[in-house]
Amino acid sequence: MENYQICTRCVMDTTDPEIVFDSDGICNHCTNAIERLKQPPYGLPPKEKEAALNQFIENVKKAGKGKQYNCIIGLSGGVDSSYVAYLVKKWGLRPLAIHLDNGWNLELAVKNIENICKKLDIDLYTDILDWEEFKDLQLAFLKASTPDSEIPTDNLIFSSLYQAVKKHGIKYILTGYNFASESILARAWSQGYFDKTYINAVYKQFGTLKGKFSFHILSTWEMMFMERLRGTKLISTLDYITYNKEEAKKIMNEQFGWKDYGRKHGESNYTRIFQEYILPVKFGFDKRKAHFSSLIAAGQMTREEAIKKLSEPLYADEQSKQQDIDTLCRKFEITKDDFEKIMALPAKSINDYRNEKKTFIYKLYLIARWFWHLIK
Repeated sequence: MENYQICTRCVMDTTDPEIVFDSDGICNHCTNAIERLKQPPYGLPPKEKEAALNQFIENVKKAGKGKQYNCIIGLSGGVDSSYVAYLVKKWGLRPLAIHLDNGWNLELAVKNIENICKKLDIDLYTDILDWEEFKDLQLAFLKASTPDSEIPTDNLIFSSLYQAVKKHGIKYILTGYNFASESILARAWSQGYFDKTYINAVYKQFGTLKGKFSFHILSTWEMMFMERLRGTKLISTLDYITYNKEEAKKIMNEQFGWKDYGRKHGESNYTRIFQEYILPVKFGFDKRKAHFSSLIAAGQMTREEAIKKLSEPLYADEQSKQQDIDTLCRKFEITKDDFEKIMALPAKSINDYRNEKKTFIYKLYLIARWFWHLIK
């Protein structure tokens, strides 16, 4: 890469085409992350943070008084969401766990979820997607040749959570998202998560099935309605505590037999293949850089440690990589030649397709959002 540059404080680099460096070679990503990490609740002093946590717990209990559940939690089987399940029960909350089964779960992930829910006495609802429909949508995004192929899953996870909120009349969704390990993500590496216009445009061009999906695609407008008018609150639960992922793994293993996948988001076969092969090979994006940089900004990893880890290959050996490619081709019912043709397509972005920013209704959304902040 010509004019390659890497941040002198974190490990974000010019594989993000939108990155900006200051005169000291420090990038906008870690600078912005460090500033955001100072904001409440994450950046509060210990006593104030504890008070904010207690108030948050009280708010959830008050809002859910007299109901079977007072909060919804998403449960993937990964350490972040699993630790949230542990915490909410420890705090005396009554959660309903929602899990999206998109056909790509590791058996280990399913076992983790079962163990946690059984030992914590948490009711679990598993939203099982129609595989033929979802497979066609995922394959359409691969054919679209953008780095956004995780959008179908991410969108439908939140769709399941919001549908559960409406069904049970619950106000709070408690997520495993946290600033400590997820404060940095380059926009160019993935975007359009709730852009229903974009999702439909990609599927219209590359999908093969006719008719409506049996699952519900969530839109930006719907999220705004749920949050602004209905009062649904999406809470980054782990920001209310001093969260250390390695310590959380140890607790979950000792108390619930939770097993580590050895990688971030390793509970999904597709996420592993996409992030460890398709993204870096086709687009040159290594999401470890964003994850490690987030930990550097949070003071949980040094830059030297991150550079050392980045020097390690994403795949331990060629056999593992080929097994993953075989799995993907088998699940999608395509040949390896078909897959290689997809990999060889020119890289594109959300801007190559119709998306909400190209519609008049998006301007209305911006006006509505501005008006809401004005009267709030």
